[in-house]
Amino acid sequence: MKFLVHQERFMATHHPLTRVMRSVTRTASFSSSLAKREGGVSMVQGASRGIGLEFVKQLLEKDDKGHVVATCRNPSGAKGLYDLQNKFAERLSILPLDVTDESTIEESAKSISEKYGCLNLLINASGILSIPDVLQPETTLSKHMWPLLKIGGGSGTERDVAVIANLSARVGSIGDNHLGGWHSYRASKTALNQLTKTISVELARKKDPIACILLHPGTVDTDLSRPFQRNVAKDKLFTKEFSAQKLLHIIKNVKSGDNGKFFAWDGQEIPW
Repeated sequence: MKFLVHQERFMATHHPLTRVMRSVTRTASFSSSLAKREGGVSMVQGASRGIGLEFVKQLLEKDDKGHVVATCRNPSGAKGLYDLQNKFAERLSILPLDVTDESTIEESAKSISEKYGCLNLLINASGILSIPDVLQPETTLSKHMWPLLKIGGGSGTERDVAVIANLSARVGSIGDNHLGGWHSYRASKTALNQLTKTISVELARKKDPIACILLHPGTVDTDLSRPFQRNVAKDKLFTKEFSAQKLLHIIKNVKSGDNGKFFAWDGQEIPW
């Protein structure tokens, strides 16, 4: 299905907001010894229109001393920002920043560091929901494999449903995140979890005999995990054979009521 391809692409790249946060964090840490501007310095990323522009407006109006840095992909077309700059010339800076181009993020961070020394607030407000004649919010799934799955559980299983099993990871759980780190990988698996949950809702609504589940295989001795195995206890590093056996046991016993659930290799449910 299309979403699996998208998820793999997402995993292979850093999320744009992660790059923004990383650059701005470096700016703040490099400049911690510099004096803070009176009233503080706020940055709104994605500020050309909509709620981003409104954030800029209210930050300027509600604090007569605070400074605001407004960034967007195409400042020359951001009339609303320039209207505000005419009114708050001394307190508003407008910078180009395209979240798909890391060099613009680095340049913005450098400019903020040189002019202000630090940031006290960062608001990420950019986002795309639709592009006319290009992109619209999906209301249903691509169905290339869908008709083939409407055959029930199959012989030799305990199932009354066909199964879509998406390989996720415990690090994708928001409720189970106590360590932080691995930002892009965590976010990609969380996105996969949300997509799977949404699929499960559609399956239930259509009353198709299909259950869509998520599986956490544990830490498996593969090329993917090999660079990160140093601190993994021996009894927590699984062979491919062990993990696959455990996951197939879960799949074999899936019931219709398991649609939309997230299981670890040992059959325990993982919180979202």
